[in-house]
Amino acid sequence: MLVALIILAVLVLYVIAVYNGLVVARQRVKEAWSTIDTQLKRRYDLIPNLLETVKGYAKHEKATLQAVIEARNAAMKTTGADKKGKAEEALSGTLKSIFALGEAYPDLKANTNFLELQRELTDTEDKIQATRQFYNTVVLTLNTKIEMFPSNIFANLFHFEKAQFFEMDAEEAKAAKKAPTVKFD
Repeated sequence: MLVALIILAVLVLYVIAVYNGLVVARQRVKEAWSTIDTQLKRRYDLIPNLLETVKGYAKHEKATLQAVIEARNAAMKTTGADKKGKAEEALSGTLKSIFALGEAYPDLKANTNFLELQRELTDTEDKIQATRQFYNTVVLTLNTKIEMFPSNIFANLFHFEKAQFFEMDAEEAKAAKKAPTVKFD
């Protein structure tokens, strides 16, 4: 009888440990997503200031400015890691075209506001990449625990769901690596 109680106690403790491990992994995913969200909001807040600075120097670049505005608005409205990743990559691509305008307009390139905003956006982009990498790492940990035996039994029992990675698809990755094109009419 005592042996049965000890085995039962060990089994209960094991279930508790597995459940708590799944909870911790899920909370880390939420925290990592929150960090990404904070950096994305910072970028969204910097973009209007950058656009206002560029507008004064590149008045006939309305199409480029409009593309950035549309990409920013689309990214702000998008939810879910998979869709958010695609929208953010589109926004990053349009921001590259704004930075390319700095090369075409010497006065703009020398403007301290433009340079500071460009530096802050570049810094923010670096932070987004780092937080995205961390997010994907904790998602991998959670998803692995959900799929591995025997924790998969408890994950199914307690309705733990796999998280989505924050990534771009192959076409967007290829497009993001291309240099932006700036046309002057």
